[in-house]
Amino acid sequence: MNFSTNSLFLYVVAACIIVFVLAQSTFFLVRAYRRGKQLGLTAKQLRKTVISTAVFTIAPAISFLVGIVTLSKFLGIPLPWIRMSVIGAITYELPAATSTANALNVSLSEMITDPKVYSAIAWVMTLGIIPSIILPPFLMKPLRNGVIKLQNRDQKWSDLFMTSMFLGMISAFLGMVFADVRSGLVGWIPIFVLLFSAALMGICGILIKKCNMKWLETYAMAISMVGAMVFAVVITPVIGG
Repeated sequence: MNFSTNSLFLYVVAACIIVFVLAQSTFFLVRAYRRGKQLGLTAKQLRKTVISTAVFTIAPAISFLVGIVTLSKFLGIPLPWIRMSVIGAITYELPAATSTANALNVSLSEMITDPKVYSAIAWVMTLGIIPSIILPPFLMKPLRNGVIKLQNRDQKWSDLFMTSMFLGMISAFLGMVFADVRSGLVGWIPIFVLLFSAALMGICGILIKKCNMKWLETYAMAISMVGAMVFAVVITPVIGG
């Protein structure tokens, strides 16, 4: 029996996992809605929250789709479909697959046909993400309590601390942005996209503060992400030829 990254068995496994994720999401959505009513929130407030949250998921959904398309070129559709639906981070999945392929001296420019290589990539992706599943239950409460204490002591320093943590998280991926700057103008595409996204966020900030468009506070992040993706799609073929 020949190995295939798009076998029916893998599709069945992927479908079962996706159905479970959807059922779990629906379960907690219903519970959250009912809990909101118990806390005294109006139907209008709950509806506004649901709509704003749904809109905010559009940008990540697009990035997940891009991730599936990118990974499917050499891993097929089922495995990327599972990974991006459950984990949803191309910034982790692609480097994990690439580093494993490089260690095995395998090119990712074509579909993988060796089951051992496919299995190795899948295991590295899975094992590498386990700490993010195990550590939060143990570290979340101490970190949250520490942040609350800092907020009670000094709100300004608390805001600076949270901003620093956010920037630190982002800086972990800056290596991917600046990795190919020496390869010419093409290598600067990620930087152009980053700057464009920052510019969109800045414009949203100005509109919120100067034009009192408070509703943008909910959608600013989604707007900057989607705008950056569209900009990347437009600028890549122009610069890359």
